[in-house]
Amino acid sequence: MRIDVITLFPDMFKGPLTESILQRASDDNLIDIKFHDLREYGIGKYRQVDDKPYGGGAGMLFRVDVVIDAIEGVTEKCKMQNAEYKIQNTCLPDRQMKCNIPHRVYLSPRGKRLTQTRVESIAKKHGWLILLCGHYEGIDQRIIDGGWIDEEISIGDYVLTGGEIPAMVLIDAVARQIPGVLGKDESVQEESFSKALDRKKEYPHYTRPDEFRGLNVPDVLREGHHAKIEEWRKKNIK
Repeated sequence: MRIDVITLFPDMFKGPLTESILQRASDDNLIDIKFHDLREYGIGKYRQVDDKPYGGGAGMLFRVDVVIDAIEGVTEKCKMQNAEYKIQNTCLPDRQMKCNIPHRVYLSPRGKRLTQTRVESIAKKHGWLILLCGHYEGIDQRIIDGGWIDEEISIGDYVLTGGEIPAMVLIDAVARQIPGVLGKDESVQEESFSKALDRKKEYPHYTRPDEFRGLNVPDVLREGHHAKIEEWRKKNIK
């Protein structure tokens, strides 16, 4: 999967997305994440990206011309890179073919709340995401009405200072659904909010020692009877 992030603060992503599982997935070419500074598409000497809203009011908005130039610029640049990749790799895997058309997401508190079901759908249907990280009071509505955004996503009913953290959440959640990212694909099949658990929370887990400060591992888990363990787990799904 290819993910392009349009943001005012590319450096914010260095820590969360360049460590542990996501870094290994990038090294193994399972995900390809690129960051694009919105100010590169800004207006004038000072690379202005925002302006006052019509009708007055507090705060600023991202300009329609700047954001659309960024979305179209990133799209064209990536299509050229994809074309070059295909020339060099005639036997392109099917999952890479979905990278021809980007799914453009605006991270916004006005968007639909992100759920595990939506995460799984995005990972399955789309091989290329363009994520727009909002700031200030948001973006010019014409960016959405004109068809440059395919979906608005929120990670919760609260407001953050920008769309960077929601973008990190979305990337992390989607990336772990890609085959091979977690090492064992079974890791995502039976976990909290998965289809296998009827979208409920996962059962409790225990490890050694058997007893710790008066707290014990349930006997059924230590006895090794798989049918009984499965029954216990089903009863303890919340």
